[in-house]
Amino acid sequence: MARRRVTETEADDVPRFFVWVRGLDGPEPQKWIAMDFGIGDWKRPQVLAWIELPEDERHLSLSMLMRRYPPPREEAS
Repeated sequence: MARRRVTETEADDVPRFFVWVRGLDGPEPQKWIAMDFGIGDWKRPQVLAWIELPEDERHLSLSMLMRRYPPPREEAS
């Protein structure tokens, strides 16, 4: 299948960050378009770790990213 060029508008919709968030059963992976969790926002305490994805990794699936960037170790309470 031929790859088509991504337009500037579409490029803005590509997830740019791989994020580990606090889930009910431990860390859960997510892909975010923007890191728009400001100070005092409800998302901030839920974020355990994040990495800005290089352009060549933005298309990868969550399972591929999970293998490359394992979840952070949670501290015992």
